[in-house]
Amino acid sequence: MPDSESPSPSRFRRALGAVGRAALLPVKGASYLVRSGKAHQHFFLPVLNGALGDQLAARFDARAIRMSFRRGGQDVAVADLRFTEPHQKTVVYVHGLMGDELIWQSGFGDAPGSRRYGPRLAEETRSRALYLRFNSGLHLSENGRELSRLLTELVVTYPDAIGELVLVGHSMGGLIIRSAGHYGNELIINNEELKIEAEVPAALVPNDELLIINSQLLIKNQAPWLSHLRSIFLIGTPNDGSWLEQNSHFTARLLERINLFPTRFLSKALNQRSNGIKDLRYSILVDEDWQDAHANDLTPPRTAVPPLPGVHYHILMGAWLRATRPSALREYFGDGLVGQGSARGHATFGDEAALPAGANVRTAVFSQQHHGGLLTHPEVFQYLKQWA
Repeated sequence: MPDSESPSPSRFRRALGAVGRAALLPVKGASYLVRSGKAHQHFFLPVLNGALGDQLAARFDARAIRMSFRRGGQDVAVADLRFTEPHQKTVVYVHGLMGDELIWQSGFGDAPGSRRYGPRLAEETRSRALYLRFNSGLHLSENGRELSRLLTELVVTYPDAIGELVLVGHSMGGLIIRSAGHYGNELIINNEELKIEAEVPAALVPNDELLIINSQLLIKNQAPWLSHLRSIFLIGTPNDGSWLEQNSHFTARLLERINLFPTRFLSKALNQRSNGIKDLRYSILVDEDWQDAHANDLTPPRTAVPPLPGVHYHILMGAWLRATRPSALREYFGDGLVGQGSARGHATFGDEAALPAGANVRTAVFSQQHHGGLLTHPEVFQYLKQWA
Protein backbone atom coordinates (compact mmCIF):
# COMPACT_ATOMS: atom_id res chain seq x y z
CA MET A 1 0.00 0.00 0.00
CA PRO A 2 1.58 3.38 -0.99
CA ASP A 3 2.59 5.69 1.85
CA SER A 4 0.67 8.59 0.27
CA GLU A 5 -2.68 6.89 0.83
CA SER A 6 -4.21 7.61 4.25
CA PRO A 7 -6.08 4.75 5.86
CA SER A 8 -9.88 5.12 6.03
CA PRO A 9 -11.31 5.91 9.50
CA SER A 10 -12.04 2.88 11.59
CA ARG A 11 -15.59 1.92 12.43
CA PHE A 12 -14.98 3.02 16.00
CA ARG A 13 -13.91 6.51 14.92
CA ARG A 14 -16.87 6.83 12.54
CA ALA A 15 -19.24 5.77 15.29
CA LEU A 16 -17.58 8.18 17.74
CA GLY A 17 -17.96 11.04 15.23
CA ALA A 18 -21.62 10.21 14.68
CA VAL A 19 -22.24 10.21 18.45
CA GLY A 20 -20.47 13.56 18.76
CA ARG A 21 -22.53 15.11 15.99
CA ALA A 22 -25.71 13.76 17.52
CA ALA A 23 -24.73 15.18 20.90
CA LEU A 24 -24.25 18.62 19.36
CA LEU A 25 -27.65 18.64 17.65
CA PRO A 26 -29.55 20.03 20.68
CA VAL A 27 -26.92 22.79 21.04
CA LYS A 28 -27.15 23.68 17.36
CA GLY A 29 -30.94 23.53 17.54
CA ALA A 30 -31.03 25.80 20.57
CA SER A 31 -28.65 28.20 18.84
CA TYR A 32 -30.93 28.28 15.79
CA LEU A 33 -33.98 28.92 17.97
CA VAL A 34 -32.20 31.80 19.73
CA ARG A 35 -31.17 33.37 16.42
CA SER A 36 -34.64 32.85 14.98
CA GLY A 37 -36.27 34.25 18.12
CA LYS A 38 -34.14 37.38 17.97
CA ALA A 39 -34.93 37.82 14.27
CA HIS A 40 -38.65 37.40 14.86
CA GLN A 41 -39.07 39.15 18.22
CA HIS A 42 -40.59 42.15 16.42
CA PHE A 43 -43.53 39.86 15.61
CA PHE A 44 -44.53 39.38 19.25
CA LEU A 45 -46.68 42.51 19.51
CA PRO A 46 -48.29 42.12 16.06
CA VAL A 47 -49.23 38.50 16.83
CA LEU A 48 -50.57 39.46 20.26
CA ASN A 49 -52.59 42.29 18.73
CA GLY A 50 -53.94 40.09 15.96
CA ALA A 51 -55.21 37.58 18.51
CA LEU A 52 -56.37 39.92 21.30
CA GLY A 53 -55.85 43.46 20.03
CA ASP A 54 -59.47 44.52 20.46
CA GLN A 55 -59.35 43.55 24.13
CA LEU A 56 -56.01 45.33 24.62
CA ALA A 57 -57.37 48.50 23.02
CA ALA A 58 -60.55 48.38 25.13
CA ARG A 59 -58.39 48.28 28.29
CA PHE A 60 -56.06 51.02 27.00
CA ASP A 61 -53.24 48.53 27.37
CA ALA A 62 -49.83 49.93 26.42
CA ARG A 63 -49.26 46.88 24.22
CA ALA A 64 -52.15 47.80 21.92
CA ILE A 65 -50.73 48.99 18.60
CA ARG A 66 -51.92 52.34 17.30
CA MET A 67 -51.99 52.78 13.54
CA SER A 68 -48.97 54.70 12.35
CA PHE A 69 -46.47 55.00 9.57
CA ARG A 70 -43.20 53.29 10.44
CA ARG A 71 -39.56 54.13 9.82
CA GLY A 72 -36.52 52.40 11.27
CA GLY A 73 -38.65 50.13 13.45
CA GLN A 74 -40.37 53.09 15.12
CA ASP A 75 -43.69 54.90 14.79
CA VAL A 76 -43.29 58.16 12.94
CA ALA A 77 -45.76 61.04 12.97
CA VAL A 78 -46.85 62.39 9.60
CA ALA A 79 -45.26 65.78 10.40
CA ASP A 80 -41.92 64.03 10.99
CA LEU A 81 -41.83 62.30 7.60
CA ARG A 82 -40.42 65.53 6.12
CA PHE A 83 -41.05 64.81 2.46
CA THR A 84 -39.42 67.29 0.08
CA GLU A 85 -39.35 65.58 -3.33
CA PRO A 86 -42.22 67.22 -5.27
CA HIS A 87 -45.07 65.23 -6.81
CA GLN A 88 -43.43 61.86 -6.20
CA LYS A 89 -45.41 58.66 -6.64
CA THR A 90 -46.03 57.30 -3.14
CA VAL A 91 -46.64 53.61 -2.47
CA VAL A 92 -48.22 52.72 0.89
CA TYR A 93 -47.79 49.11 2.06
CA VAL A 94 -50.37 47.58 4.42
CA HIS A 95 -49.59 44.23 6.09
CA GLY A 96 -52.03 41.46 6.96
CA LEU A 97 -53.30 39.74 10.11
CA MET A 98 -50.61 39.45 12.83
CA GLY A 99 -48.05 41.02 10.52
CA ASP A 100 -45.98 44.16 10.60
CA GLU A 101 -44.23 46.51 8.19
CA LEU A 102 -41.07 44.38 7.96
CA ILE A 103 -42.77 41.75 5.79
CA TRP A 104 -42.37 44.21 2.90
CA GLN A 105 -38.67 44.78 3.56
CA SER A 106 -36.79 41.69 4.72
CA GLY A 107 -37.18 38.21 6.20
CA PHE A 108 -35.19 35.81 8.39
CA GLY A 109 -34.97 33.16 5.68
CA ASP A 110 -34.14 35.53 2.83
CA ALA A 111 -30.80 35.29 1.04
CA PRO A 112 -28.13 37.67 2.39
CA GLY A 113 -28.39 41.11 0.81
CA SER A 114 -31.81 40.45 -0.72
CA ARG A 115 -34.60 42.99 -0.43
CA ARG A 116 -38.33 42.60 -0.69
CA TYR A 117 -40.94 44.58 -2.62
CA GLY A 118 -40.81 47.86 -0.70
CA PRO A 119 -37.18 48.93 -1.04
CA ARG A 120 -36.74 47.30 -4.46
CA LEU A 121 -39.77 48.98 -5.99
CA ALA A 122 -38.77 52.35 -4.52
CA GLU A 123 -35.30 52.10 -6.05
CA GLU A 124 -36.22 50.66 -9.43
CA THR A 125 -39.20 52.94 -10.09
CA ARG A 126 -37.93 56.01 -8.19
CA SER A 127 -41.07 56.00 -6.07
CA ARG A 128 -41.51 56.66 -2.36
CA ALA A 129 -42.26 53.75 -0.01
CA LEU A 130 -44.38 54.23 3.09
CA TYR A 131 -44.97 51.39 5.55
CA LEU A 132 -47.97 51.13 7.84
CA ARG A 133 -48.47 49.25 11.09
CA PHE A 134 -51.87 48.68 12.69
CA ASN A 135 -53.70 46.65 15.31
CA SER A 136 -55.10 43.75 13.29
CA GLY A 137 -57.33 42.63 16.17
CA LEU A 138 -59.65 45.62 15.75
CA HIS A 139 -62.67 45.58 13.45
CA LEU A 140 -61.78 46.00 9.79
CA SER A 141 -63.98 49.08 9.62
CA GLU A 142 -62.21 50.68 12.60
CA ASN A 143 -58.87 50.28 10.88
CA GLY A 144 -60.32 51.38 7.54
CA ARG A 145 -61.65 54.61 9.01
CA GLU A 146 -58.32 55.30 10.72
CA LEU A 147 -56.38 54.62 7.52
CA SER A 148 -58.55 57.11 5.66
CA ARG A 149 -57.86 59.69 8.38
CA LEU A 150 -54.11 59.03 8.25
CA LEU A 151 -53.95 59.29 4.46
CA THR A 152 -55.92 62.54 4.66
CA GLU A 153 -53.38 63.91 7.13
CA LEU A 154 -50.60 62.82 4.77
CA VAL A 155 -51.85 64.63 1.67
CA VAL A 156 -52.93 67.71 3.62
CA THR A 157 -49.50 67.98 5.27
CA TYR A 158 -47.59 67.42 2.02
CA PRO A 159 -49.85 68.70 -0.79
CA ASP A 160 -46.93 69.27 -3.16
CA ALA A 161 -44.88 66.19 -2.24
CA ILE A 162 -47.55 63.52 -2.78
CA GLY A 163 -48.06 62.71 -6.45
CA GLU A 164 -49.91 59.57 -7.48
CA LEU A 165 -50.92 57.38 -4.56
CA VAL A 166 -50.66 53.58 -4.81
CA LEU A 167 -51.93 51.27 -2.05
CA VAL A 168 -50.59 47.72 -1.70
CA GLY A 169 -52.25 45.36 0.78
CA HIS A 170 -51.53 41.76 1.70
CA SER A 171 -54.41 39.61 2.97
CA MET A 172 -56.30 41.59 5.65
CA GLY A 173 -54.38 44.68 4.57
CA GLY A 174 -56.27 44.69 1.28
CA LEU A 175 -59.58 44.72 3.15
CA ILE A 176 -58.41 47.64 5.31
CA ILE A 177 -57.63 49.55 2.09
CA ARG A 178 -61.09 48.83 0.66
CA SER A 179 -62.75 49.90 3.92
CA ALA A 180 -60.70 53.12 3.90
CA GLY A 181 -62.03 53.88 0.42
CA HIS A 182 -65.57 53.42 1.70
CA TYR A 183 -65.03 55.83 4.60
CA GLY A 184 -63.26 58.31 2.35
CA ASN A 185 -66.56 58.58 0.47
CA GLU A 186 -68.91 58.25 3.45
CA LEU A 187 -69.52 61.97 3.92
CA ILE A 188 -70.93 62.23 0.40
CA ILE A 189 -73.55 59.60 1.13
CA ASN A 190 -74.62 61.08 4.46
CA ASN A 191 -74.33 64.78 3.63
CA GLU A 192 -77.68 66.54 4.05
CA GLU A 193 -76.84 69.33 1.57
CA LEU A 194 -76.23 66.73 -1.10
CA LYS A 195 -79.63 65.18 -0.41
CA ILE A 196 -81.28 68.56 -0.84
CA GLU A 197 -79.53 69.10 -4.17
CA ALA A 198 -80.58 65.65 -5.27
CA GLU A 199 -84.23 66.62 -4.79
CA VAL A 200 -84.05 69.09 -7.72
CA PRO A 201 -86.31 67.61 -10.44
CA ALA A 202 -84.19 65.88 -13.05
CA ALA A 203 -86.44 67.31 -15.82
CA LEU A 204 -85.47 70.87 -14.84
CA VAL A 205 -81.74 70.30 -14.43
CA PRO A 206 -79.74 68.34 -17.04
CA ASN A 207 -77.82 65.40 -15.65
CA ASP A 208 -74.44 66.90 -16.49
CA GLU A 209 -75.21 70.12 -14.63
CA LEU A 210 -76.58 68.19 -11.68
CA LEU A 211 -73.30 66.27 -11.54
CA ILE A 212 -71.42 69.56 -11.58
CA ILE A 213 -73.51 70.84 -8.68
CA ASN A 214 -72.92 67.62 -6.78
CA SER A 215 -69.23 67.61 -7.59
CA GLN A 216 -68.82 70.92 -5.80
CA LEU A 217 -69.97 69.11 -2.68
CA LEU A 218 -67.72 66.17 -3.49
CA ILE A 219 -64.70 68.45 -3.47
CA LYS A 220 -65.70 69.75 -0.06
CA ASN A 221 -66.43 66.41 1.55
CA GLN A 222 -64.54 63.67 -0.25
CA ALA A 223 -61.39 62.61 1.59
CA PRO A 224 -58.59 64.48 -0.23
CA TRP A 225 -56.36 61.43 -0.56
CA LEU A 226 -58.85 59.86 -2.98
CA SER A 227 -58.01 62.46 -5.62
CA HIS A 228 -54.40 61.18 -5.55
CA LEU A 229 -55.32 57.50 -5.61
CA ARG A 230 -54.55 55.70 -8.88
CA SER A 231 -54.02 51.99 -8.13
CA ILE A 232 -54.83 49.40 -5.48
CA PHE A 233 -53.07 46.02 -5.31
CA LEU A 234 -54.87 43.29 -3.35
CA ILE A 235 -52.39 40.45 -2.73
CA GLY A 236 -53.97 37.28 -1.36
CA THR A 237 -56.93 39.29 -0.06
CA PRO A 238 -60.11 37.42 1.03
CA ASN A 239 -62.51 39.88 -0.62
CA ASP A 240 -65.52 37.61 -0.04
CA GLY A 241 -64.37 36.13 3.27
CA SER A 242 -62.10 33.45 4.69
CA TRP A 243 -63.07 29.79 4.60
CA LEU A 244 -60.95 29.24 7.73
CA GLU A 245 -62.92 31.78 9.75
CA GLN A 246 -66.22 30.53 8.31
CA ASN A 247 -65.35 27.04 9.57
CA SER A 248 -64.25 28.42 12.96
CA HIS A 249 -67.53 30.29 13.36
CA PHE A 250 -69.58 27.24 12.36
CA THR A 251 -67.64 25.04 14.81
CA ALA A 252 -68.14 27.51 17.67
CA ARG A 253 -71.88 27.73 16.97
CA LEU A 254 -72.18 23.95 16.76
CA LEU A 255 -70.34 23.42 20.06
CA GLU A 256 -72.57 26.03 21.69
CA ARG A 257 -75.73 24.31 20.42
CA ILE A 258 -74.66 20.95 21.88
CA ASN A 259 -74.84 22.75 25.23
CA LEU A 260 -72.70 20.50 27.42
CA PHE A 261 -70.08 21.87 29.79
CA PRO A 262 -67.06 20.76 27.70
CA THR A 263 -68.57 22.02 24.44
CA ARG A 264 -69.65 25.32 26.02
CA PHE A 265 -66.12 25.76 27.37
CA LEU A 266 -64.57 25.06 23.96
CA SER A 267 -67.05 27.36 22.24
CA LYS A 268 -66.32 30.17 24.69
CA ALA A 269 -62.56 29.70 24.23
CA LEU A 270 -62.93 29.71 20.45
CA ASN A 271 -64.99 32.89 20.57
CA GLN A 272 -62.18 34.75 22.32
CA ARG A 273 -60.55 35.36 18.94
CA SER A 274 -60.37 39.03 18.05
CA ASN A 275 -62.95 41.11 16.21
CA GLY A 276 -60.52 41.50 13.34
CA ILE A 277 -60.40 37.73 12.85
CA LYS A 278 -64.18 37.40 13.19
CA ASP A 279 -64.72 40.09 10.53
CA LEU A 280 -62.75 37.96 8.08
CA ARG A 281 -65.65 35.47 7.95
CA TYR A 282 -67.39 37.49 5.24
CA SER A 283 -65.00 40.45 5.06
CA ILE A 284 -67.15 42.92 6.98
CA LEU A 285 -65.90 46.38 5.98
CA VAL A 286 -68.47 48.77 7.52
CA ASP A 287 -69.55 49.39 11.12
CA GLU A 288 -73.25 48.81 10.51
CA ASP A 289 -72.74 45.14 9.62
CA TRP A 290 -70.90 44.03 12.76
CA GLN A 291 -73.19 46.22 14.88
CA ASP A 292 -76.28 44.53 13.42
CA ALA A 293 -78.35 42.26 15.68
CA HIS A 294 -77.89 39.43 13.14
CA ALA A 295 -74.12 39.84 12.81
CA ASN A 296 -73.55 36.43 14.44
CA ASP A 297 -75.92 34.54 12.13
CA LEU A 298 -74.55 31.94 9.74
CA THR A 299 -75.40 34.29 6.87
CA PRO A 300 -74.99 37.79 8.36
CA PRO A 301 -75.78 41.10 6.63
CA ARG A 302 -73.00 42.34 4.38
CA THR A 303 -72.92 45.81 2.91
CA ALA A 304 -71.41 45.88 -0.56
CA VAL A 305 -68.30 48.05 -0.89
CA PRO A 306 -67.86 48.52 -4.64
CA PRO A 307 -64.58 49.54 -6.26
CA LEU A 308 -63.84 53.24 -6.43
CA PRO A 309 -64.40 54.86 -9.83
CA GLY A 310 -61.27 55.90 -11.68
CA VAL A 311 -59.06 53.54 -9.65
CA HIS A 312 -57.20 50.56 -11.13
CA TYR A 313 -57.60 47.42 -9.02
CA HIS A 314 -55.14 44.52 -9.29
CA ILE A 315 -56.14 41.22 -7.70
CA LEU A 316 -53.10 38.98 -7.19
CA MET A 317 -53.74 35.47 -5.90
CA GLY A 318 -51.85 32.24 -5.37
CA ALA A 319 -52.69 28.71 -6.50
CA TRP A 320 -51.11 26.48 -3.87
CA LEU A 321 -52.21 23.04 -5.11
CA ARG A 322 -50.85 21.51 -8.27
CA ALA A 323 -52.80 21.74 -11.50
CA THR A 324 -53.34 17.96 -11.38
CA ARG A 325 -55.67 18.37 -8.40
CA PRO A 326 -59.43 18.74 -9.01
CA SER A 327 -60.33 22.31 -9.99
CA ALA A 328 -62.97 22.59 -7.25
CA LEU A 329 -60.34 21.70 -4.65
CA ARG A 330 -57.84 24.20 -6.04
CA GLU A 331 -60.52 26.90 -6.14
CA TYR A 332 -61.59 26.28 -2.55
CA PHE A 333 -58.13 26.21 -0.94
CA GLY A 334 -56.57 28.85 -3.20
CA ASP A 335 -53.23 29.86 -1.70
CA GLY A 336 -53.81 27.68 1.37
CA LEU A 337 -55.47 30.40 3.43
CA VAL A 338 -57.55 32.38 0.92
CA GLY A 339 -59.77 30.65 -1.64
CA GLN A 340 -59.52 31.80 -5.24
CA GLY A 341 -63.21 32.61 -5.45
CA SER A 342 -62.92 34.87 -2.42
CA ALA A 343 -59.74 36.50 -3.71
CA ARG A 344 -61.46 37.25 -7.01
CA GLY A 345 -64.27 38.83 -5.02
CA HIS A 346 -67.24 37.69 -7.10
CA ALA A 347 -69.59 39.66 -4.83
CA THR A 348 -67.60 42.85 -5.50
CA PHE A 349 -65.63 42.47 -8.72
CA GLY A 350 -67.28 39.50 -10.40
CA ASP A 351 -69.97 41.24 -12.47
CA GLU A 352 -68.26 43.69 -14.81
CA ALA A 353 -71.60 45.20 -15.79
CA ALA A 354 -72.18 46.22 -12.17
CA LEU A 355 -68.83 47.97 -11.77
CA PRO A 356 -68.89 51.76 -11.39
CA ALA A 357 -67.98 53.83 -14.42
CA GLY A 358 -64.22 54.10 -14.72
CA ALA A 359 -63.49 51.10 -12.46
CA ASN A 360 -60.81 48.83 -13.85
CA VAL A 361 -60.04 45.38 -12.43
CA ARG A 362 -57.20 43.05 -13.45
CA THR A 363 -56.60 39.56 -12.04
CA ALA A 364 -53.35 37.56 -11.97
CA VAL A 365 -52.86 34.01 -10.65
CA PHE A 366 -49.43 32.76 -9.57
CA SER A 367 -49.10 28.98 -9.72
CA GLN A 368 -47.83 26.85 -6.84
CA GLN A 369 -47.68 29.82 -4.50
CA HIS A 370 -48.91 29.79 -0.92
CA HIS A 371 -50.23 32.76 1.03
CA GLY A 372 -46.90 33.87 2.48
CA GLY A 373 -44.99 33.10 -0.70
CA LEU A 374 -46.86 35.88 -2.49
CA LEU A 375 -44.71 38.31 -0.47
CA THR A 376 -41.43 37.10 -1.98
CA HIS A 377 -42.35 35.81 -5.45
CA PRO A 378 -40.24 37.39 -8.24
CA GLU A 379 -43.17 37.35 -10.66
CA VAL A 380 -45.34 39.23 -8.17
CA PHE A 381 -42.62 41.86 -7.89
CA GLN A 382 -42.37 42.18 -11.66
CA TYR A 383 -46.14 42.65 -11.80
CA LEU A 384 -45.92 45.41 -9.20
CA LYS A 385 -43.07 47.03 -11.04
CA GLN A 386 -44.99 46.98 -14.32
CA TRP A 387 -48.31 48.30 -13.03
CA ALA A 388 -47.59 50.32 -9.86
